[in-house]
Amino acid sequence: MTLLYNPEQRSAVNIVPGLVAVILTMTMIMFTSAAIVRESERGNLEMLITTPVRSIELMLGKIVPYMFIGLLQVTIILSLGHIVFHVPINGGLFQLAAATFLFIAASLTLGLVISTIAKNQLQSTQMTIFVLLPSILLSGFMFPYEGMPEVAQYIAETLPATHFVRLIRGVVLRDVEIIDMTFDVSWLALFTIVGLAVASFRFKKSLD
Repeated sequence: MTLLYNPEQRSAVNIVPGLVAVILTMTMIMFTSAAIVRESERGNLEMLITTPVRSIELMLGKIVPYMFIGLLQVTIILSLGHIVFHVPINGGLFQLAAATFLFIAASLTLGLVISTIAKNQLQSTQMTIFVLLPSILLSGFMFPYEGMPEVAQYIAETLPATHFVRLIRGVVLRDVEIIDMTFDVSWLALFTIVGLAVASFRFKKSLD
């Protein structure tokens, strides 16, 4: 693959798309991991509880604004990578946007789950770092996935960043249709649905 799609073997060609996954993981999870605990610490949680808004609606309301921020981040990173480091963008913008949207949604819902578990913002930050470090080390951003021990590969498969690194490198560098990467797309979509359900359920339990 390196000889076909990166004949000059420039590290920036692989690093820039992977960097998108790392930055989005850090920012998206951090944004929402403190969402519920911040409301609780400010005393706003009681007002949210008394409103007719359902738990799932509240969770969606927490993540939708950040999706646009995530898309803006991807645009800036890839644009700078293309202009400064001459990283090719071979795939279609729709394919790239669809893959990015799925990953942003998965990362934001993971942050919401953390937010329903953490007791304060310090705990939410610590738990975010606990997710971020494996995402950097095991997603394929720093080390080749195939070269990792089998146990590490199993752990990597549970991380949204691993699937997004495959998707964005496939779309950006090889012009792969995301429909041809069904496993990664399906996994991110399933992760988002399950994450929203878990976050909504845990928040509902905290009303008692």
